[in-house]
Formats: sequence, structure tokens, C-alpha cells
Amino acid sequence: MKKICPVIAAAILFSALISCNADKSTKESTANPYSPKSYVELKHPEWSKNATIYEVNVRQFTPEGTFKAFEAHLPRIKELGIDIIWLMPIHPIGEKNRKGTLGSEYSVKDYLGVNPEYGTMNDFKALVKKIHDMGMYVILDWVANHSAWDNKLATDHPDWYTKTPEGEFQPTPWYDWSDVIDFDYNVPDMRKYMTDALKFWVKEADVDGYRCDVAGFIPVDFWENARKELDAIKPVFMLAEWESRDLYKRSFDMTYSWSLWDKMHQATVGKKGAGILTEYMAHDVGSVPKDAYRMTFTDNHDKNSWEGTQYSNFGDGLQACMVFCTVVNGMPMVYGGQEAGLNKSLKFFDKDTIEWKDHPNAALYKSLFKLKHENQTLWNGGWGGEMVRIFNDKPNEVISFAREKNEDKIISVINFSDKPVTVKLNSKYQKGNYTDWFTNTAYDIKGDDILTLQPWGYLVLVK
Repeated sequence: MKKICPVIAAAILFSALISCNADKSTKESTANPYSPKSYVELKHPEWSKNATIYEVNVRQFTPEGTFKAFEAHLPRIKELGIDIIWLMPIHPIGEKNRKGTLGSEYSVKDYLGVNPEYGTMNDFKALVKKIHDMGMYVILDWVANHSAWDNKLATDHPDWYTKTPEGEFQPTPWYDWSDVIDFDYNVPDMRKYMTDALKFWVKEADVDGYRCDVAGFIPVDFWENARKELDAIKPVFMLAEWESRDLYKRSFDMTYSWSLWDKMHQATVGKKGAGILTEYMAHDVGSVPKDAYRMTFTDNHDKNSWEGTQYSNFGDGLQACMVFCTVVNGMPMVYGGQEAGLNKSLKFFDKDTIEWKDHPNAALYKSLFKLKHENQTLWNGGWGGEMVRIFNDKPNEVISFAREKNEDKIISVINFSDKPVTVKLNSKYQKGNYTDWFTNTAYDIKGDDILTLQPWGYLVLVK
């Protein structure tokens, strides 16, 4: 038998392996083009699966308006059932073209610095450590779309900003954000700087991620690369101030659910009732990727400052909306002060301290978040159960639905009207013995069940 040169043999073997792998890859990619694929490709931090979130305005949280003063509230926030603390921007604030006496926290003068009004970098690191020691996580509010006029970047790198036709700096086009100037994400060096700045706070202060301001104004490919580089340091949690499907794929764990807030406002103050909410539910179940997170809320710093207080937002239906935000698909958010019955719009550019006092909202949040943590039907994204409509004979007043995951089952029935309602449920698929979470009252669900709800009343039946 004729011998083959070892070099040639190795080359033939290598070629065969490449051919085999190529054939395998081709077969896998073309095996069944109709197989469903998960839209969400990023991996959520495991600790976020049943998490809740809390927004903190450091300036307004205490009379001192400092990190150290805020620390005293951490045990109370933990007891409320909070897992993620979102800090509004902590950076030095621009002075040029400042609005009000203190300026907007979203006018960033130095991305690597700490606002001296709040404390020092060491104070901030101590706060992060204390939050972690208490079993909670912390994300920073990040303003990547624009900077203050007097940010040093404007002097050192003027080409990193968009310009007017006259070649001058400009606020983000179409908005009246006169205290900030707009970045240009067509500049690679600018993207690298912003990515490195994001990585700085994860490395240096051990933050767990970011809430990203006007995230949709910034190219998705920037966020996707930033997420990849951040995850290489440690698994992070990313919240987009936006509501868009494309951000779920490789960049953000969670987006805002502005549309839910709008529908609840129409249902309560707009007096359109529960019927307006079914459209939201249909879109959530039909169009939101199964493993995506949505942030649900009755208030935040935008709505608080633009729309008035939480009471004018939802009137007497506020607590019904708080319950709804917890039992629907999504992660419920508390805006700092809501648990104390915040009854005014906080000033945005000046000092305006929250008045802390006992209020029924706190007890309701504690109860809801205990259920959120314990019952897997209410967990976030793919961890939780799908919302299944339970038809009833009062669809304009009452919304009713079930969720189920593994051994856990929940039926939610909420009256979105200012009158008592007796409603009949078509609950034939939910038969069984349940207990109302709030009153511990037993309910035997048989299939054509008749329930009576007070104005803005609610039942959350747990099996």
C-alpha cells in the first residue's frame, strides 16, 4: 500500500472536519425554518426573576439631600419588599443655562464624578455596599443622550456633539431641553467614551446596572455592545426609559410600560372603565416577547412633575391601579414617597423635600410584594405565568384574569368603576378552592361564580 505523507494526511483530515462542521451548521440552520425562536437573546440576572424596583430622588428624599441621610431609609425600603434601588442621576450638575436654582439632575457635568451636594465618591461606595449587604441591588440613572453645556467634553471634543446649521451646539432637536446639548452617536470615539464611563461605575463602585434616560434616542447597536462589555465585568440589569421591542433583544432587561399608565389613567380619571384595559392586555400577551420585562407603575418623576400628584392621576382608583400593576405581567415600581401618600408634585429644579408619614399605601405595597416574591405566577418575564382572560358579564367595569405557573395559580378581579358591582365570571377553567390574599376569605370557584366588589374594589384569589 502506498503511504500518504503525514502533512497531506493532516490537511485532508482538517479539510474533512471543516466540511463536516459546515454541513452540520448548514443542516442546523436549514433543518426547520419554521421552528419558533426566542426573541430575547440576553440573559437576565437570576436575582431579577421576582424583583421589585424603587426610584430614589436623593435631592428630595431627606432634608439633607445626601447619600448618608438616605441610608437611614434603607431598612424601611427593604421591609416594603424592594429588591432594586434606582438612584436618579448622582453626577455633578451643569451650571451654564441651568434651570431653577439647583438645576436638573439630567444635565450631567461630569460622568465620572459625584454631585458634591450628595456627598463624596466614598460616601456613594458606602451606600452601594450597604444596599448589597441588605440583599438589595442598585442601578444608576444614566444620561447618555446629552450632557450639560459646561461638561468638559464640549471643550475637549466639540465634534462629539450634533450642531445647528450655523455649527453651534444644540439641545436635543424638537425638545425644549435648553440646559443640555445633544451628543452625536455617529462618532466612534464618543461611543467608546460613553461605554467606558458605564463600565467605570460597575468596576469602581460595584453598581448592578443602569436605568438609561431616553434610551430610544440612542442607536440600538450602541446599547447592544455596551451590554456585552458590561456583562463581561459582571451580570448587570438594564432598564430603558422607552417602550420598544427591539431593545429587549440584546441590550435591555426591561422597558417602561408607558402604555399601561395611559390606559389606567383613561380607565380611572377618564372614566372609561375596565374595557380600555383589555386592549393593553391583548397587546401584552400577543406582542411582547415572553422573556421580556415591563416596568409597571402608577407614578414616576416624569408623571409626578408633569401630570400632578398620584391622586389626580388615578383619583380614588389609585389602590386598584397599584394592585393591577403588581398582578399583571411586569415588574412593579414604587416612586419614592408613594408609600407615604405623596400628595404633591415634587419640584424638579429646586429643593422640595418629601414629607414622610405613615400611610395605607405602605401596607398595601408590603402585602403585594410579599405575594410577588412568593407566588411564581407573578414573577418577571418567562419566569412568570401568562395572563389568561376570564370573561365576565360586566366587561366595562370589571377586569378578570388568571395566571398559572407550575403549582401556583392566581385569579385577579378588579372593579375599575366608582360604583359597587356584582359580576358573574366564566371561570370554568379555574375551578378549585382559593383564598383571597388580602382578607384570607375562602372562595370555592365552580365555573359560573358571582362576586360582589365595592367601588374600586379588588380580589386576588390564590390557590
